[in-house]
Amino acid sequence: MSSIYRLFYYMLFLAVVNRTVVGQAPAPAPPALPPSTPPPAPTGPPNVTAILEKAGKFSTLLRLMKSTKVGNRLNIELNNTNDAMTIFAPTDAAFSELSFGTLNKLDDRDKINLIQYHILSSYIPIAQFDTITNPVVTEAGSAGPYDYPLNVTTTSNNTVIVSSGIDNTTISDTLYTDGQLAVYQIDKVLLPMGIFGPKPPAPAPAPPKKSSDATAPLPQVEASGNMGLRENIVVALMGAAVGVLWL
Repeated sequence: MSSIYRLFYYMLFLAVVNRTVVGQAPAPAPPALPPSTPPPAPTGPPNVTAILEKAGKFSTLLRLMKSTKVGNRLNIELNNTNDAMTIFAPTDAAFSELSFGTLNKLDDRDKINLIQYHILSSYIPIAQFDTITNPVVTEAGSAGPYDYPLNVTTTSNNTVIVSSGIDNTTISDTLYTDGQLAVYQIDKVLLPMGIFGPKPPAPAPAPPKKSSDATAPLPQVEASGNMGLRENIVVALMGAAVGVLWL
């Protein structure tokens, strides 16, 4: 009888063990390894128009760059050469402060010069503006007093002031910088002397030249009632000749 009990308990034990094993959840699969991160794509050359479009408040400047083709020229220079440049970018709000019709009164040449007046042909980090020499030469041309002079100064609290001689503004934000190109936001349009300033005074007229061919004055004949010796001789000879003819 004890053998029957042992067999019964053994079978019951096997049934409990089997149920426990079957009821257990399968072991979780090992987590999948994340895919390896590809190396970053090489950064292409900077694109001025793309930088301004991304900033989102330079539509007027972009329109001028497109109509004058200055934007295309800048991008070609940055793509195909090692030329560096610094751009002062006026916002749409800055253009809206101009007098009504200011841009419409400019011809194509002046529009190009206005944009190029905001461009320097070198890369200048924000911390190095206090080392440059004024007046700064821009891409608009000569820095003469009646042309396109630009002055950049830095205050004691590192505020950068940009002045055209007609108006001035400050750099309010750095939009882009990479060692070749720097784009800084300004809140006024810089008005160059060569377009909006007074014109230079007219040069003084040259003194008249003395003619080397001038006729020398004729000697004046002395007016006198007395006849000289030579005149008397001539009269005498004439009288003698007349007398001979009458003989």
